Amino acid sequence: MVFRSYWPSLEPYEPMTVPQILERTVRRLPDKVALMTAEGAAYTFGELWAAVGGMARALQDKGLRKGDMVGIFAPNSTEYAVALHGAIMAGATVTTLNPLYREREVEHQLHDAGAKMLFTLGALKPIVEEARPKLPDLQHIFSLESAWEMARGAPGDPTPVDIDPMKDIAVLPYSSGTTGLPKGVMLSHQNLTANIRQTLALNMMEESGVMLDFLPFYHIYGMMVLLNCGLATGATQIILPRFDPESALHIIQQHRVTDLFCVPPAILALVHHPRLDEFDLSSLRFLMSGAAPLPAEVARLATEKLGCIVMQGYGMTESSPITNVNPLEAPRDGTVGPPVADTLEKVVSLDNGEELPPGEVGELLVYGPQVMLGYWKRPDATEETITADGWLRTGDIASADPDGYVRIHDRKKEMIKYKGYQIAPAELEALLMEHPGVRDAAVIPKYDDEAGEVPKAFVVAKEPGLDLNEVAAFVAERVAPYKKIRAIEAVDAIPKNPSGKILRRQLIEQERAREQ
Repeated sequence: MVFRSYWPSLEPYEPMTVPQILERTVRRLPDKVALMTAEGAAYTFGELWAAVGGMARALQDKGLRKGDMVGIFAPNSTEYAVALHGAIMAGATVTTLNPLYREREVEHQLHDAGAKMLFTLGALKPIVEEARPKLPDLQHIFSLESAWEMARGAPGDPTPVDIDPMKDIAVLPYSSGTTGLPKGVMLSHQNLTANIRQTLALNMMEESGVMLDFLPFYHIYGMMVLLNCGLATGATQIILPRFDPESALHIIQQHRVTDLFCVPPAILALVHHPRLDEFDLSSLRFLMSGAAPLPAEVARLATEKLGCIVMQGYGMTESSPITNVNPLEAPRDGTVGPPVADTLEKVVSLDNGEELPPGEVGELLVYGPQVMLGYWKRPDATEETITADGWLRTGDIASADPDGYVRIHDRKKEMIKYKGYQIAPAELEALLMEHPGVRDAAVIPKYDDEAGEVPKAFVVAKEPGLDLNEVAAFVAERVAPYKKIRAIEAVDAIPKNPSGKILRRQLIEQERAREQ
């Protein structure tokens, strides 16, 4: 069965570049504050756009031409927005790098993308210099700290660039995937502007809104849902270089933050903050969780302690990213909501690829204007991921309610195979989180001679002395016998990437090393 959107269609989508969609807001709100630092430095939409134009001209004067690749290797800052949109306005494609990367990872991405220019911080420049001998295309390294000055020093307006929104690539983020090296995801101007329009049509974000941006801009969630959609909406954004729960709570109270976009680890840190009750969080309208499954118990705690609507959305780098969001007026627990406007979805059998009816579990496929052009220089991977008729294979195991609200169960490649049965680790993780003594949890497959694989749990206790056998029994009472936890271990922390996804591969490798 094909599921359609809860929201009215926005078709036809006028071809539009990223600068065009943002400039509409700039012209409407030139004197409104667009970006603020945690220290209080503020920049209006007009000031930001003047800097974007100046940066575009400065880069063109340095030899940048349409289609050239520009990298940004840095944490969040107001300067990040100037560099990102200045490069895009100049006709470049921007590839964004995780500021935690080391030399090998920086070298892989910049070499694969063919970056000619790079923005980074002084503190990160030594890593780039280590990689530079293997980066023959890299001609210029700019200090991101000096972005405002670089833009102001430009001698005039940028040379206009003829951009084809349908074909020209605006950004090239890299998707980590579950195996192999990260792949560049080709997102056109039209992919991004279509998804911005789809997001704004949710009527979730408002011009009067105040957003707190601690999700990293190098990741598609932070770049698009926060920075770009916030700019297109006309909201004010307060930018944090990294997440710190104490700082976040202070800023929410001081600046009356209304819209909070999170990942599950950040939500956990906020709801368990020892001084949470001392902060006035009454300005919050909603908390949107994405990037990783939100356990039901964590969602319940957040609703209770933060006093706002808590819901989930869903998307992928390959879909620019949003495909599903819970409506503010009708959120449904345990789901990521229905498809956004003009997005079709279906759940197909893992065995034969046939469409499944509501309630059946299979792989989620997505079709819409936000789906990527493909993987950079990887036609083989593109063919594996996008069907001949344009459906994106998400690799996520899901089911859908009859009215199209989607429930994400796990990653296809991470299913545990126990005696022929398939077990979703995320289902067991969510159940473990319901135990009153468990703060965090992860489940991995553990090799077993008889069963092939059995579920092993790693749990972080709220207090010392947690009875692990009792926790395993708690799960066993609530699942089919084949899903029972067969091994359990207490740990100090669950390894996760910056967007909140559990690094199961790291736990699996540790487990295998022990068994050798």
